[in-house]
Amino acid sequence: MRWLLTGGEVADITQAKSLLEGLKADAVLADKGYDADALIDSIQVAGATAVIPPRRNRVVQRSYDRHLYEERNLVERFFNRIKQFRRIATRYEKLARNYLSFLNLVCTYIWII
Repeated sequence: MRWLLTGGEVADITQAKSLLEGLKADAVLADKGYDADALIDSIQVAGATAVIPPRRNRVVQRSYDRHLYEERNLVERFFNRIKQFRRIATRYEKLARNYLSFLNLVCTYIWII
């Protein structure tokens, strides 16, 4: 199983470690915004591979699996696709089960197309 960290905020990395706690994964895919030694160390201690490209300003550039990183694009495009459905993007549903039902409906619709 692989986990993908996504986000647009600078502060997302502060919550990444707690998000990954207790989850089992072979690899964790994330963008350059998650390139921090502490996060990468915690991913490796958990037994997963950190597939995070290094930032340009790193003194020592790390290697990462570029082919596996390309799979991240599929997930990002899927998130963008489901955001085209207004009810999902704005989360009109107050109950989690109703939101999940609409999310399942949208995913089924995308899968059929």
